[in-house]
Amino acid sequence: MNRDMSFFGRRVAFIGAHPDDIEIGAGALIAHIVQHTEVLCVTLSDNQKNPDLKNVVHEHYRSMEVLGVPRQQVVVGTFETRRFPHARQEILEYLIQLNREFMPEIVFTHTRADIHQDHATVTEEVLRAFRGTTVLGFDVLRSSYGFFPNFLVEVTEEDVQKKLQALAQYKTYETKYYFNPDITRSTLIRHGALAERPYAEGFDTLRIIGVFACSS
Repeated sequence: MNRDMSFFGRRVAFIGAHPDDIEIGAGALIAHIVQHTEVLCVTLSDNQKNPDLKNVVHEHYRSMEVLGVPRQQVVVGTFETRRFPHARQEILEYLIQLNREFMPEIVFTHTRADIHQDHATVTEEVLRAFRGTTVLGFDVLRSSYGFFPNFLVEVTEEDVQKKLQALAQYKTYETKYYFNPDITRSTLIRHGALAERPYAEGFDTLRIIGVFACSS
């Protein structure tokens, strides 16, 4: 008996506020699905107003390359970090246009449990821009409070290694605790334990749209 719920999207979008958000929240899942579906990764801010972060865009591209995402499927915007609430309408219009052009069947973005002002704005505008689309929330450890994954996706040891290698590309953040490989692996093990699997990437359900179909 198959106890797993199978799901699939021909086009899957991952939308984050800053370089590193998507990889922290969903890197193992991306590595798991990138050879089977069309993946688009969109980061809304390049963080380039901070001189200490001048390398993060290049690190982001290298990180995505490790995960197997083609460069043409990685988009980095120029919205100003920590000012997203002031650009809410512009972000909404940007995401509406993205929806029209890419038409994803599943969208992954920040969890509602995230208290960072940029992350919270992205979540709200994604839910507005992608009406009628399944939206799942990923966790960025440093700014989430009360996150509990209720949508668990099994990943493999190879996917875990790819996520660790992808995050290792961020030399800018190598001293940050949330880039510690042990913490990343432990989180995947914990989510796996919740799913009674070796490893899992965990998400919360912001909106699920489905059709119950019985095989004939």
